[in-house]
Amino acid sequence: MSGQGTDHHKVFNDAIHGHMTLHPLLVAIINTPQFHRLRDIKQLGGAYYVYPAASHNRFEHCIGVAHLAGELVEALRKQPDIDISKKEALCVKVAGLCHDLGHGPFSHAFDRMFLPEAMKDDDEYKKDKSMYEHEYFSGVLFDKIFGENIEKFRRAGEELELGEHECEFIKELINPPERGKEKYFLDEKNGFLYEIVSNKANGIDVDKWDYFLRDCHGLGLTCGFQLRRLMDNIKVMKTDDGLFHLCFAIKTRDNIMEMFYTRNLLHRKAYQHKKCKAVELMIRDALLESDLGKELCEAVKN
Repeated sequence: MSGQGTDHHKVFNDAIHGHMTLHPLLVAIINTPQFHRLRDIKQLGGAYYVYPAASHNRFEHCIGVAHLAGELVEALRKQPDIDISKKEALCVKVAGLCHDLGHGPFSHAFDRMFLPEAMKDDDEYKKDKSMYEHEYFSGVLFDKIFGENIEKFRRAGEELELGEHECEFIKELINPPERGKEKYFLDEKNGFLYEIVSNKANGIDVDKWDYFLRDCHGLGLTCGFQLRRLMDNIKVMKTDDGLFHLCFAIKTRDNIMEMFYTRNLLHRKAYQHKKCKAVELMIRDALLESDLGKELCEAVKN
């Protein structure tokens, strides 16, 4: 990816989404060591050793999610009776950018295979395993990034200064609680914003849209669903639970089914492929036997 500045924003040329224009605050976050480490973390973990072309990293995935989050917010802002402030829109974009900050080496092989085995006898781990998942680590690193760069980010945010409450809102967007139990929203009517980056209601969110497209591209698989059609037919509606949710027009039913078929295809061909899992088990076992594995466990605990 490369970029050029336009009006203090930056344009990235992406193989999946084409030209993506990012807010100066997002560019400032990208230019931190914590974010740049994502360049070295393969999106598909051990699958890269089975599919050599699947060499894409968490770095470009996070930028793609930030871009899609912004696109979706702008589409929703055009809907009558929906009032999404510029600050809320920026928070959603930042959440999209930072949602995978907490991934360890080899992506999910680290927090789903290595850590459960390495820390199975650790009392703190057994007490609350959610504190050892990548979503939690993303929040920790997000706090660290903002704490170290607060003045730089204040300038980059221009008139949309993000304070402590907004930072908590962003972390909650990354790892949302059950709908109706949100604490840090900026506007109670806009609870549907929690369904953009990580949708716990139905699993349809911009994170999956990006990695479905990006993983299919890297694996040489056909991605069957039409992203733009979904974007153009999404609407905020109040449902039977009394909350506002992101809803899709009935005419997108087949497209949504194609999206979930793509997910099934990716699990069968890559994520759960026996050779890919065998590689990740070997990586896990090597880390368990190495001094590096012990150092990683200590770093996680600290």
